[in-house]
Amino acid sequence: MKAIVFDDFGGADVLRLADAPMPELRPDDLLVKVMAAGVNRADLLQREGAYGSQSYGDSDILGLEVAGEVIASGDAVTGFAVGDRVMGIGGGGAYAQYARLDSGMAAAIPTGMCFIEAAAVMESFVTGWEALAHLGQVAKSETVLVHAAAGGIGSVAIQLAKAAGATVLATASAGNIENVLSLGADAVFDYRRMDFEAEIVDATASRGVDLIIDFVGGSYLARNIRSLAPGGRLVQVGLLGRDDNAIIPLDLVLHNHLRLIGTVMKSRSRAEKRAMVRRFREQALPMTGQVLKPVIGAVYPLAATSEAHRRMEAGGLFGKIVITDFPD
Repeated sequence: MKAIVFDDFGGADVLRLADAPMPELRPDDLLVKVMAAGVNRADLLQREGAYGSQSYGDSDILGLEVAGEVIASGDAVTGFAVGDRVMGIGGGGAYAQYARLDSGMAAAIPTGMCFIEAAAVMESFVTGWEALAHLGQVAKSETVLVHAAAGGIGSVAIQLAKAAGATVLATASAGNIENVLSLGADAVFDYRRMDFEAEIVDATASRGVDLIIDFVGGSYLARNIRSLAPGGRLVQVGLLGRDDNAIIPLDLVLHNHLRLIGTVMKSRSRAEKRAMVRRFREQALPMTGQVLKPVIGAVYPLAATSEAHRRMEAGGLFGKIVITDFPD
């Protein structure tokens, strides 16, 4: 089969289309003919060597998010059949003609949703639902702040928080403010020109927000903590700021009994990932494609995967990057 591979860690130029062995089917697996694959920041980090020799999945091929058609299944699989349209999260391998997908981390594509849209669902929606509902325990009438709200997960978090009945504040670039407002955000702050900490003071009458979903880290950490109301929660999902040595104002954490929660899907065990997907399927999948819609920012053919990575590195895109046009 054809797949995107790389021989050494480095920039987007190391990616190339080449022959790769077919994945071997295990008892719980679906073998999927890939129609589209989502691009995630974890793919870029793996390509750059940020994970070193660590292996969190079952394929050295990049790509955690797949949408396609089931062409075979393992002996222990239930609930799926050959010909089904599925979307799912894998331990790598989505940048290929065929991908092996643990049936416990797969879901049926909602009626009316195309493969490109489906490829933008699982990583973003499962991560977003986990951060907001399971870890963040968002509740009706609370106030939520979502950083990097124009990105793949951020755009989902806005929709999920609104569906939960929360008031939603967000940060984004000036060019994406109207886009984020269109998702249901109540107010959006230009992170380049405005101090979101000061804006939170004004927007909440100095009370602070109940929940923050952050993908940036770095210098945002102390400002996030100062922006939380007593009893507030900060769920740290990513480190776009590339700084893991940020200062924590522990006096506020203790005095205001705050909770700081870190989460990442890639390093979780298979059982944990399955549990996350199960919670999404049971609680949020029925809304997907209706109340909740994937936001597609850009689409690239498989042969131009390097360009897709460069586009993500450039930042500022509204929504998810998806790869399609896989060989037959």
